[in-house]
Amino acid sequence: MPDHDVPVNPDRGPGFPRDLLAPPDPGHLPLPSPARPVPGVRLLRGAVYAVPDGARPLETDLWLPEPARGAVPVAVFVHGGAWRTGLRDDLGPRFRHWRPGPFARLALSGVAVACPDYRLSGEARHPAQLDDLRALLVWLRDRAGDLGIDPDRVVLWGESAGGHLAALTALTVPHGSAGPATVRGCVTWYAPTDLTRLAEDHPPGRFDPHDPATFEALLLGAAPADAPGPARDASPALRVTPQAPPFLVLHGTRDELVPCAQGERLAEALRAARVPVDHVPVPGANHLWAGLTEDGVERCFARTAAFLARPCAGG
Repeated sequence: MPDHDVPVNPDRGPGFPRDLLAPPDPGHLPLPSPARPVPGVRLLRGAVYAVPDGARPLETDLWLPEPARGAVPVAVFVHGGAWRTGLRDDLGPRFRHWRPGPFARLALSGVAVACPDYRLSGEARHPAQLDDLRALLVWLRDRAGDLGIDPDRVVLWGESAGGHLAALTALTVPHGSAGPATVRGCVTWYAPTDLTRLAEDHPPGRFDPHDPATFEALLLGAAPADAPGPARDASPALRVTPQAPPFLVLHGTRDELVPCAQGERLAEALRAARVPVDHVPVPGANHLWAGLTEDGVERCFARTAAFLARPCAGG
């Protein structure tokens, strides 16, 4: 049928009720059917937690202890990928061969894990990613009873760009609010923390703060040097207050992508605000824990798991 012969629905004129076009509330959508990847773990893959206007629905995976052990604490893992790419359930190449995997291990220890999508820099610029993670925290509180989780015992954790987003969320989410889940701590692995000083921390000539094609520029919508306000706003080390939760900061001393000094900057800001911080430079480690032995990678994960358990327990 030619386009000009397509019948027009008169109900979709100027008076068409826009609320009928609104997506369903993710707080009331049915949860995915569970899988059981290993005994003692229930996996809900692809639960929709937010539907941003003009963007794809955002999903999260949930790794839950089974059988239910009362309301369990939650670790929210935020994936890396330079804010440009990445998979929500990927902790990096050093962990892909683990059986059971890292998230299943945490669930077996009694800590639930949420692994959310967020809008990448090719879809939306800062602060959209922060908005997405805040929406996840609201969703976790709304669905706490359905999931068997405690929304007042949540720890954020991320690697690389995901560590940056985890830290930024932990430092800016309303603390103790009745809306979002309560963040009790944050773990960062080799994360950028001060986008205004990357050029200082890299070897000379390695990072150009005026280059509009860097991953940081694509996140901000302009080169950091040309957008100082957004660069400061997106820098966790510059957003620290005395109300921040405890932090664990791990960073390789030989990181060629995100200099180890970036981890130091966040740790220094937290110490200056008298916020508990455990800063762990990892000797010889490059980005993604490249260069570490298997035992070294295991130690990074074990230290993280121990930290997750402490704030999740309310300590």
